[in-house]
Amino acid sequence: MLSRIFKPYPIIFIGCLLPLLAIIIDMFSDNLGADPIQALHIRLGDWSLRFLWLTLFITPLQTLTKWRGMPQYRKMLGLYTFFYASLHIIVYVCLDHGFAWDAIVNDILQSAYIWFGVITYLIIFALAITTPKFMVRQLGKNWKRLHRIIYIASIAVIIHYFWQLKGIMVEPSIYLVILVTMLTFRLVVWFNNHKFTKKMIPTKRIK
Repeated sequence: MLSRIFKPYPIIFIGCLLPLLAIIIDMFSDNLGADPIQALHIRLGDWSLRFLWLTLFITPLQTLTKWRGMPQYRKMLGLYTFFYASLHIIVYVCLDHGFAWDAIVNDILQSAYIWFGVITYLIIFALAITTPKFMVRQLGKNWKRLHRIIYIASIAVIIHYFWQLKGIMVEPSIYLVILVTMLTFRLVVWFNNHKFTKKMIPTKRIK
């Protein structure tokens, strides 16, 4: 009854745009600091990482609550991850380097941490374009296998994040702890399910 009255999906959908609104307000208020392009680039990257973490959090939350409505939120948060990551890339290419592709390629070749950022974005891009229902039908069982590589993206992005930072590591350390916790939870659930499945297989032939 409560779910019919209270519709959280549109509220969460709009709420996911608030970080972008805050960034735009800071842009027009000249509150991005001495290097606004770098600040814009970093803040968009941070939010893409946070939305990726929220996307990963859906599976443990669904396992604990047994709520079947979670997949639609996982899809939404995953697409917002792609949205903020794309803005992060656009700022890097357009504003930071002004479409100077030679400089961009040289930057990627000289900065190993960018490789992990590129790997992460390519994975997120692949997951985003296979999110629509017709792609789910088209891929069949392979859809789930493909979308499991989100865990590879999460490891790549945390390496990308740590490698580029200097100085205080409190915030990235928090993200790392959260990631390790979620991956550990996933492994424990997989191990328990695998163990249960093995117990259900008969070991002796019934006469």
